[in-house]
Amino acid sequence: MARKKVRPRSQPRSIERARDELFSAIRQCGVIDALPEEQSEWMEDTLQFMNERYPDLTPQDIDQLRELGMRFCQPVIPHGGQHTALNTQEEAATAA
Repeated sequence: MARKKVRPRSQPRSIERARDELFSAIRQCGVIDALPEEQSEWMEDTLQFMNERYPDLTPQDIDQLRELGMRFCQPVIPHGGQHTALNTQEEAATAA
C-alpha cells in the first residue's frame, strides 16, 4: 500500500495574516458597535498600521482589506424599520 505524500504546510501570505489580524482587532476593539464615521476613521488608522507591519502589501491588498474590514463591521441582519415578514403583513393589512 502506497503512502500519501504529505505536502509541507506553506506559511500564510502577508495578506492572509493581515486579514486575520484585522478581523481579530475588529472583534476585540468593539468597532462593530461604533458609528459609521468612527468605523471609517478606525479602519484608516488600522490599515496604516497594517501597511507598516506588512510592508509587502500592495495598495490593492490594502484596498481589499479595507473592503473586507468594513463589510465585517456591518451587522449580519439589518435591524430596525426595514421590511420584515411582520412589516409586510402589517402593510398588506393596512392597504386592504
